[in-house]
Amino acid sequence: MGAHLIDSALFGDQFSTAAMRRVFDDAAMVRSWMQVEAALARAEAAVGLIPRSAADTISTCVAQTTWDPAALAAGIAATFHPLVPAIRLLAEHCGEAGAYVHWGATTQDIMDTGLVLQLRDAAALLQADMQALRRAWGELAVRHREVSMPGRTHGQHAPPVTFGYKVAVWVAELDRHLERLDACLPRLLVGQLAGASGTLASFGPHGLEIQRLMLEDLGLGVPPICWHTARDGLAEFVGLLGMLGATLAKAALEVIHLQATEVAEVEEPFVWGKVGSSTMPHKRNPMICELIVALGRIVRQDAALALDTMVQEHERDMAAWQAEWEYVPRACLLTASALSHSLRVAQGLRVDTARMRANIDLSGGLALSEPVMLELGHHIGRQEAHEVVYRICMAVVDGGGSFRQALLDDPAVSAHLSPAQIDALLQPERYLGAAPACVDRVVASSAPAHTLPQAAG
Repeated sequence: MGAHLIDSALFGDQFSTAAMRRVFDDAAMVRSWMQVEAALARAEAAVGLIPRSAADTISTCVAQTTWDPAALAAGIAATFHPLVPAIRLLAEHCGEAGAYVHWGATTQDIMDTGLVLQLRDAAALLQADMQALRRAWGELAVRHREVSMPGRTHGQHAPPVTFGYKVAVWVAELDRHLERLDACLPRLLVGQLAGASGTLASFGPHGLEIQRLMLEDLGLGVPPICWHTARDGLAEFVGLLGMLGATLAKAALEVIHLQATEVAEVEEPFVWGKVGSSTMPHKRNPMICELIVALGRIVRQDAALALDTMVQEHERDMAAWQAEWEYVPRACLLTASALSHSLRVAQGLRVDTARMRANIDLSGGLALSEPVMLELGHHIGRQEAHEVVYRICMAVVDGGGSFRQALLDDPAVSAHLSPAQIDALLQPERYLGAAPACVDRVVASSAPAHTLPQAAG
């Protein structure tokens, strides 16, 4: 039984996904460290710093050894050091070659590079889920490109939009996040090998060559200089997850509002047995969307934490660095969950097109005051037309009655607009502007499909 919601047997699949948990579980973390140790040994052997036979043995041991979590945990408790117990166990498994394990490296070199290997896998999962959601939202937008619904500004009805247009706004925002991820990856997927103070002094004259060979072996970028206390790459990535989580939360919040009883234009997926309330049997609450909003809130705070931990001291600052061990995986896990649930909502969203159209009429035509004003403005000027239509609208709002009839009865309007013209101006379907065309333009655009670097060999 997990102690945190992410790995909870009860709630783990609400706050994470099985695939992303496998990327960041203990076995994956230790495996990434060992991959780095093996690549380091091979690079050192290539320049003659350690014997080739030792590198071969270390690589074989890394590939064949199953690491005992209990032994590692006991070692960490005894040493209060995150990596030394794993180094000791690897060295023991390697026999005489164990003398060359971890030669010249510092703990942060191994753990930073190991984390980057995990983030490469995490980014691939996130990218695939983002693209799947993009397709689902795109299909939803196209299906409803001409379905008129109330536009809403300041919580009040505005001129109509289409539901497809609303969803296409989400698609365009998601596309920009895909572009940001594509741009971020070359800065994120950079390994680390620098030694105690970051100067590579422990590797002698071959330091830069060993660094290059090791990181190329792992399929990672080579940094121009040590980044032990330069954490902008991680901050950029977690900040991007915060932005992505905000987009998902915004879309989910719109579904929540549109599912309100008084609105009832959409409903998140419902299956028989889904319970909205333990005490009110009638409730069909938007609980999936509420979870997405909650996840987004947490990840946005992780983004702030990532900015905070960019502020580090001198050549190593473990007080800041250790915080990354917790919040970087968490941000990935929560974002993966938010994407998974957003895809579920997109694929199963119930859309009541008749209710959308009916809701436009709740204001009795007042939501179409703008086209009336603009058409009247062709005859008496825009500002005077605004004053005339404003006066009529406020009278209808305060006294009730029909906006159409009030327009027909007002001499300032009837002198210029015929009943047929007024009727045409009050038809929502005639005032959708470029909404359908914008849907087509957004959905037709192609988001980047970056190919993540893979480890050589």
